[in-house]
This record gives sequence, structure tokens and C-alpha cells, in this order.
Amino acid sequence: MNRACFVTGTDTGVGKTFASAALLHALRARGLRAVGMKPVASGCVHTAGGWRNEDALALIAASDPAPAYADVNPYALPAATAPQLAARDAGVAVALPPLLSACARLAASADAVVVEGVGGWAAPLADGFEQAELVRAIDADVVLVVGLRLGCLSHARLTARAIEADGCRLAGWIGNRIDPSFDRADDYLDLLRDALPAPCLGVLAHAPHGGSAAAHGLEVASLWRSAGGR
Repeated sequence: MNRACFVTGTDTGVGKTFASAALLHALRARGLRAVGMKPVASGCVHTAGGWRNEDALALIAASDPAPAYADVNPYALPAATAPQLAARDAGVAVALPPLLSACARLAASADAVVVEGVGGWAAPLADGFEQAELVRAIDADVVLVVGLRLGCLSHARLTARAIEADGCRLAGWIGNRIDPSFDRADDYLDLLRDALPAPCLGVLAHAPHGGSAAAHGLEVASLWRSAGGR
């Protein structure tokens, strides 16, 4: 499978879901069928249809065709904490095969699958299960979301090095203006463009309540070419 990109972040709370939805809209604007995936999600609420996660639902809303929830989020964990702890609390063993099966079903109906990870790059999906293992298994390119704030330069550079050290490909990065009071964001963007070994796919405006990802176009042509698309 070479039609997937994996979205990670410099930390938790930097806007991975917002950026993933924006990527989905950008891919769809190029005439591609694009669907999102949140393999492991903690902090779910119980509904009549089962456990549901806000981030996974946002990805479904940005997807076309509309995927089944069970494929988008195979592991929906109730506790709003690190997935390792949430899985222990729920008595669930998170494993690679169900994720690969779900991803394959999504890919069968789409031209591109945007897979959102958990936390930062080094946050495990489960005990003994690193995110890099899933990325390598689905042969995905990695897109890094950089939350523009003090300290992001170091976090971004360290993450880029870790992605490469784990045998994965950093295809591009997205800046996200998460702190409206950070008045050096443009200067940091210049530093990031010089420091990171992959192109900037775009910069997302500050969206205090999530905003509309459809309004934030990203340049995905180079990303799609690197993933083997048309």
C-alpha cells in the first residue's frame, strides 16, 4: 500500500486532527477520493452506536466516500489519557493486524488514506507497539504538524531526526498557529523551512474552536507524488 500518509505532531495538542482534515479537503479538491483514519483513540464517549471519538468523527466528516466508523477507529478507548494507559484500563490489547485490515478496507474505496497518530511521534500506540511500526507496515509517508510556539524549533528538529532514525520518510510538514499571542511565528516559520529536510505543505490559521478545515487549503501535489499517486 503506497497511498497513505501518517500525520504526527511535535507534541499533543498541536492540531493533528485539524491538519488531517485540511489534508483530506486538499486531496479531495484535487479530485481524489480521500478518507481519514484514527487507528487508536483515547477519550471516547459511549453512544447508541458504541464508543465514539471526537477526532475520528471529524475525520469522517472530512472524508469522501464516508467510511465506516469501525474502520476509521478500530480501537476506541474510553479513558482520556495516554493510549497505553487507556488500553490497560479497558483491558484491550492493541495489535497491528486489525489496524492493517481496517486500513486495507479504507484503501480499497479511496485514492488516499490520511492516518492520524497519537500525541507526538514517540508516543506508543500501546505497550511495545510504536507508531513507526504501523507507518512502516502501511508504507506511509509522514507529515509532521508543528505547533507554532516557543520551543517548536527544537521539537520539530528532534521529531524529524527520530522519524528518519525509525526508518520512515518525512514527506512534508504543516505549521499550525496554535498560539495567537506568539508574535514571532513568521520568523520561526523561516527557521523551520531552513531546518527541516522536507517541504512546508502549508500554514494553518489559528482556529480557537476547531474552525473549518475546508477553508485551509494545503499544497499536496508533492506529497501525493511522493506517495505514488497521479
